[in-house]
Amino acid sequence: MGGVNATLVLGGTRSGKSRYAEELLGGGTPVRYLATGRRTAGDAEWDARIAAHAARRPADWTTEEIGSGPQLVAALAGTGPVLVDDLGTWLTGVLDDAGAWERTGDLPEVDDLVAALVAAVAAARGPVVLVSAETGLGVVPESRAGRMFRDRLGELNAAVAAVCGTVVLVVAGRALTLPAGAATPTGATTPTGSATPADAAPTVVPAAARNGATPRTATGTGATAAAEPAAGPAPAADATPAPAAPVRAAGPAAGTAAAGDPIEVAAVGRPDPRTRREAVALVEGLAVPTGGLGRLGELGVWLAACQGTCPPRPPLDARVVLVAADHGVTASGVSAYPAGVSAARASAAAAGRLPVTVAARAAGAAVRTVDVGLERPADGAESGYTVTGTSGRIDREDALTPDEVDAAWRAGARLADSEIEAGADLLVPATLSVGVTTPAATLVAALTGTEPVAVVGRASGIDDRAWMRKAVVIRDALRRARPHVRDPLALLRTVGGTDLVVLAGFLARAAERKVPAVLDGLAVVTAAMLAEELAPGAKEWWLLAQPSSEPAAALVVEHLSLTPVLDLAVRTEDGTAAVAVLPLLASAARLLAETGTAADTGVAPGGVAAGTGS
Repeated sequence: MGGVNATLVLGGTRSGKSRYAEELLGGGTPVRYLATGRRTAGDAEWDARIAAHAARRPADWTTEEIGSGPQLVAALAGTGPVLVDDLGTWLTGVLDDAGAWERTGDLPEVDDLVAALVAAVAAARGPVVLVSAETGLGVVPESRAGRMFRDRLGELNAAVAAVCGTVVLVVAGRALTLPAGAATPTGATTPTGSATPADAAPTVVPAAARNGATPRTATGTGATAAAEPAAGPAPAADATPAPAAPVRAAGPAAGTAAAGDPIEVAAVGRPDPRTRREAVALVEGLAVPTGGLGRLGELGVWLAACQGTCPPRPPLDARVVLVAADHGVTASGVSAYPAGVSAARASAAAAGRLPVTVAARAAGAAVRTVDVGLERPADGAESGYTVTGTSGRIDREDALTPDEVDAAWRAGARLADSEIEAGADLLVPATLSVGVTTPAATLVAALTGTEPVAVVGRASGIDDRAWMRKAVVIRDALRRARPHVRDPLALLRTVGGTDLVVLAGFLARAAERKVPAVLDGLAVVTAAMLAEELAPGAKEWWLLAQPSSEPAAALVVEHLSLTPVLDLAVRTEDGTAAVAVLPLLASAARLLAETGTAADTGVAPGGVAAGTGS
């Protein structure tokens, strides 16, 4: 019950989050106010703050000054409605009691209390509103204690949000309801008797990552949506006419809509936070200046958290999976290459002649080339995962049928499973498809509410006339896409493509199985954006190789909060830049595992190495 009626209110200092939370429950029902701040003798300013908060509460509310620790957990077991203000001060007290500021390593008693609190919120019998500080909106001292508190509070907020029906961010007194998580039960509402404060801003749900309020079950990806007529004017007069091409049937292993359970929204567990903290402490203790390893240290920490092992192991079995498909929209003249080049690229990849395969050999990574939707077979490419021939022309018709979307998603998941079961500990997915940036840019525009001209790039090196044709196609496809922005599977069916769905299923499944992936290129990050929609939390398992020159990719990177590792200006969009990151990950892992500590070597700030005589 707590998940349905629990609301988390986040905000920065003096943002109005506490007032908003109080007004949220101010519907005439007596409320139990659980105050977590500890009083300090002689602190008149703190007492004045407490008094100001108490003065604005209704007279029929009861205040329980419970401080921190297990008292809050026990108090949540009582009747509601309940308002907890706030989680930050509660966590501060918990860390104080554990003597955490002077300790290194794990804090099991803190972890246990946090887990108990989250369970209590999930099991609460009445409406619960919890107030907490959003760590990204406050100044954190650059000290070990400051960083530890920031990390711990961020993890606490995320864990509590996962069991709350509603999460609200308050900025300058204005409230923004955040997209619902996968665990939100059907019919989730704000707490009983609550009302949106009269002076609060209207609830706004960003276009990006809107799944709606309830988990979706899809058999055929939105099959109830009727086929739509073509929207917008006919394509430019100089567009290349569509050739009549054969469409090959799905391969025997492609799977069908009835091949397994319905595709459902399912949250993905995060990389191990305890191992991450252990790795951060390890980096801080190495015989280097503070922050001396820079991004290499961060990569090592990420790898350790993904592996659940500190120090991390260098990836020993990285695998590159290249998928190839044809897109009907290529007939509109949106690419510098005709559709048949997709098969030619797949053949070249299978022969080891593409940049990504050359780079993979240098990095010691295996490469697999898979035909998931080519018009004609490619020499050397696997065909057992083929879903269909070319996808539909998205400015005029749906890209895929509902069954094809279902089969493509499952094909991607099965590809991930086969690589992982063969020993893969790091994955690099990519596509070799001509014309894929057009549906990818359309998907990004639909999910982010961006105008077509803002997402159109040069991709394969198109000239101005082709750029204009591409803008027209995206405009018309976007009109068809907009009714489906709340349903990622229907969106993929309408304006996606076989390779994009396969990549999304691949990335979601790999994250579910806790295997990290390195991303590169607009098509891959767009598929990742859709995978995150259907598997919330998957993005924590991904690393971005480099920024893309495509404007749509920048929108995705911002949405997923990914930071590029390199900026090599590689424009092949075939995974070459991602493969170039693999040696850096191996170096990062070895740096954490083999660099001496300050204590072992005597190399520490303000001191000299023992025995050097310096």
